[in-house]
Amino acid sequence: MGILLRSLLVASLVLSSLVLHVAAAKTIDPYKVLGVDKNASQRDIQKAFHKLSLKYHPDKNKGKGAQEKFEEINNAYEILSDEEKRKNYDLYGDEKGNPEFGGGNFGNHGGSTYFTGGGPKSSQFTSGNGWQTMGGQGNTKTFSFSFGGKPGASGGNPFGGGFDLGDVFSNLFGGGPMGDSHIGGSSGSARANTGTSGQHSGTTKIEDITTQVFNKEVADQGTTWLLLFYTPQSKSQFVLESVMQDVVHSLDGVLRAGKINCDNEKSLCKRSGVSIGKSARLFIYSYATAEKGSLHEYSGEHDAKSLKTFCQEHLPRFSKRVDISQFSFPLNVLPNLPQVLLLSSKKDTPAMWRAISGMFRNRIIFYDAEVHDVSHPLLKSLGVKNLPAVIGRTVNGEELLLKDGISVKDLRSGVKELKTLLDSFEKKNKKLLSNLANKKPSGQWEEIKKIPLLTASNFEETCGEKTSVCIIGVFGSNKAKGQLEAVLSEISMKTLIRGQNYNSRNAVSYALLDKDKQSGFLSSFDKSGYRSSDKLLIAYKPRRGKFAVYDGEVTLEEAERFVGSVLNGDVQLSPTKQKPVLR
Repeated sequence: MGILLRSLLVASLVLSSLVLHVAAAKTIDPYKVLGVDKNASQRDIQKAFHKLSLKYHPDKNKGKGAQEKFEEINNAYEILSDEEKRKNYDLYGDEKGNPEFGGGNFGNHGGSTYFTGGGPKSSQFTSGNGWQTMGGQGNTKTFSFSFGGKPGASGGNPFGGGFDLGDVFSNLFGGGPMGDSHIGGSSGSARANTGTSGQHSGTTKIEDITTQVFNKEVADQGTTWLLLFYTPQSKSQFVLESVMQDVVHSLDGVLRAGKINCDNEKSLCKRSGVSIGKSARLFIYSYATAEKGSLHEYSGEHDAKSLKTFCQEHLPRFSKRVDISQFSFPLNVLPNLPQVLLLSSKKDTPAMWRAISGMFRNRIIFYDAEVHDVSHPLLKSLGVKNLPAVIGRTVNGEELLLKDGISVKDLRSGVKELKTLLDSFEKKNKKLLSNLANKKPSGQWEEIKKIPLLTASNFEETCGEKTSVCIIGVFGSNKAKGQLEAVLSEISMKTLIRGQNYNSRNAVSYALLDKDKQSGFLSSFDKSGYRSSDKLLIAYKPRRGKFAVYDGEVTLEEAERFVGSVLNGDVQLSPTKQKPVLR
C-alpha cells in the first residue's frame, strides 16, 4: 500500500510538471489538416497535400486565412511525408489525449517515460537527470523523465524492478501498456508501429542535387531527370514538389527527380543558366532532340496530368519506328554498332524502350515496330513465339532472338530487365569486334589506307555530283595528315549503307585536302578558310550544295559518329557560300 501511495504521489508530481510546461500548447493534428486516415499511404498523403496546397496557395487564394491554412498544410505534410517524423508523432503526439494536455500521450521506452504535448516549436532543455526534450515534430514537443538504470532493472529504479509510470496509468484507467492507451480512458489505440516503413511505401524520393551529384548522375548519363531549381524563399516549391512526386511515381523507372538549392549551389545554377526570382522553376533534363542532354523549362499548369504529358514528350527518341512488313536490318551501318528491334502491340514507342534508347545511345541502334502476331517471316525464322519480343543483329551480321514473351510488373522492373538484356548483348558484340579485328588479313590495311589527296584533276571523280557525300579530311601539317588518313582509312573499309538511300560503295567518298594550298576552296565553306584549325572534317553533299563541319578532336570514334550522323540526317547542313572549286 505504501508503495502504491508513493507511486501515485510521483505520478502527481510528474503530471504537475507537465502542466507547467505544456498547458498553453496546442497540437494541430496533421492527419486532420490533410483530411487523411491514420493508416493512409504516402500516395494518399501526397494526393491530399497536392489538392489542398493548390486550393490554399497564396498565389491563387487571396481569401482571409488562406496563408495560415497553407502553412498548416505544409507543416502537416512535412510531418507525414517523413517516416521518422510520422512515427514519432504517432507514438508521442496522438490528438486523442486529454485536452488538458493539448493532445499529449504517455509512452515508455528505454527506461524513460515520455509525454508529448502540443506546442509551436521544439525546445531543448535538461535539468540533471530530469526533464529533457526528445525532439519536437511539427507542432509537438516530446518530454522524457528518466529514473535511471535499464528498463526492468531494480538497481536504478527507486520503486523496484519492473515498475514504470505506464503501469500505474494502465492500472488506473485500464487497457494495456500506456503506449497503447490514452489518458482519460480513451478506447482508441495508436496505429501499430510494427513495420512502419512498409506501411507508407510507394513514395518516390526527390533527391538533393549537388554539383558533384549532377556531374556524376545527371549530366549526359542518358537518364531523363525532372529538376526543381529553388531557394528557401521561393514560392510554389512545395506545390511543385507535390506534383513532381505524383508524376515521378507514375513514371518511376524512366524518370528520376531532383531538386537544386540555388543558395547552396550557385555555380551549378549559373552554369545551367537558371536564375531564381520569387518562384521556384521546374525543368526536365532530356535527350528528346539531341544526343547530349539539355534543360527544357516546364511552364504549364501545376497539375500532375499536364506535367506527366510534358515529361512523356521529352523522353529520349533514339528508337526509329518501322513497319515490320517492310523492315530488314540495314546490312552495315556507320558506325558499326549492334542493332535491336522491339516488337510489341503498342501503337507508339513504349516509354521504357524510349528510356533504354537514351541509356544506350551511341552504343546500340534502336528500332521498334507494332506487331500483333508472329506470322512475319523474320519472326518465324528467329523463333519468336510470344510478344513482346526483342531481336538483335550483331556487328558480324547475325540476327537472333534476344528474348520473347517479356513480362514485367511495372516500368522500373521493365527498364531493369531490358538493361540487363542489352548489357549482355553489348558485351557479346564487343567480343565479336575484337575477334574480327584480330582476323583481319595482313595485306588489307595497306590496300585501304590509300585515301586520295584532293586536286583539280580528281575533284570531279572524287567529290563531283555523282557522289552523294564526300568526306574531306582537311590538314594543316604532316602530323595532322597522317592522323586523318589513318582514321578515314579505317572508316572507308565499312560499307556505308543507310536504309534505301545509299546503295553502293560509291555513295560516300573520302579525300584529304591541304589547307594551306587550297584556302580558296575552303573559303566556299568558311570565310576565314578555317585558318585556326590544324585538322577537321567536312561532309560535303555536292548535289545539294550543302555541308557540315566537325572541328573537334578527330578520333576514330568521333569521326564515325560524325559521318554516321550526316548519313542518318541527324546533323543540320548549311549551304555553301559558293560552289567549291579547286585550282
